[in-house]
Formats: sequence, structure tokens, C-alpha cells
Amino acid sequence: MTTADPDSQLMLAFCSGDLAAFRRLVERNSAVVFKLAARYLGDESDAEDVVQEVFLRVHGSAADYKPTAKFTTWVYRITVNVCLNRLRAAKARPSVSLEGLGENPEEASFDVASEGEDAPFSRIERRELEEKIRAAIAALPEAQRTALLLRRFEELSYEDIAEAMETTVPAVKSLISRARQTLKACLARYL
Repeated sequence: MTTADPDSQLMLAFCSGDLAAFRRLVERNSAVVFKLAARYLGDESDAEDVVQEVFLRVHGSAADYKPTAKFTTWVYRITVNVCLNRLRAAKARPSVSLEGLGENPEEASFDVASEGEDAPFSRIERRELEEKIRAAIAALPEAQRTALLLRRFEELSYEDIAEAMETTVPAVKSLISRARQTLKACLARYL
């Protein structure tokens, strides 16, 4: 199954000494690693560092690589582990960052219903709600946050999330359900 995965094939080519294959892997996967790290850590500059660290680990793991899962699943697992290590090292919860929102509310990472786009108060309220959503996600327990981010923003299947988190599909479904319940309770007065 995984040998049909183009990224797994590139990784196997790299394992055989093809340096161009590694460059191609980095090109193909840097954006998704960055996006996940930025959402997880809430900081784009930290996310850039995570991308470098993840691909250093991928490079260093070439001798041990076995295509038992899709390459992206393996990279997601490495990315989550690097993010968790950073959070633990800082001994702090991830901070909420508005860098990813940009100037245009339509480009926001969260789907917040818009009313009266031209009204300044509507834009302010929308940005405040996006900040509350980010803070609520950042406050979730690590496993719930990881499962939710991989499902909602990376659109992974339950099976891929279970593999990336080294757990079972029922456990993933439970984590996501609890995360959604917690978010619903935290954000009830805003939605």
C-alpha cells in the first residue's frame, strides 16, 4: 500500500542515496508541516524552526525508514512530537498568535460566520471571536488538541490520525469528541 505513495517512494530513493529525492520531499511537504506547526504552536517563527527540525529528523532517520504507513502520516507524527517537545521545553502553554489571520478576515484560519462585512464592529467582533477560538484550542489537553488539529485542519482520516498518534481509532474519535465538547462549552457565550 505505502509503496504506491509517491512520498514513500521518494523517501526510499533518498535512502538509496538520491539526494534530489530528499529535496523533492522537503519541497512537497514543507508547507503542510509548517501549517500544522503554526496551528499547534501559535507562532509562525517557531513553526519555521519546526519545519527545519522535522526534516533534519527525516534526514537522520533514513537508515531506519520503513514504509509501513503513508509518508505524510509519519511526518505528521514527527511534527507533533517536535511541537510537543518545544512546548514542554518552554514549560508553557502555547500562546495565541494573530499573525496567521492577516489583514483580511476572509483569510482567517477559522470559519466564522460574517455579517455585514463592511461594518467595522463586525470585523472587530470577528477577530475577537477568532482569538477566543485559538485560545480555546490552545488550552485543550495535548492529545485532544493534536487529534482535533489533524482531523479539522489537516483533514486526515481517523485511521491516519490513530497511526500518527500511535493509538486506536476509537481513542481518536473519543479525543475529538471530548475536544469538541470542551470547545463548545468554552465558546458557548461567543457563538
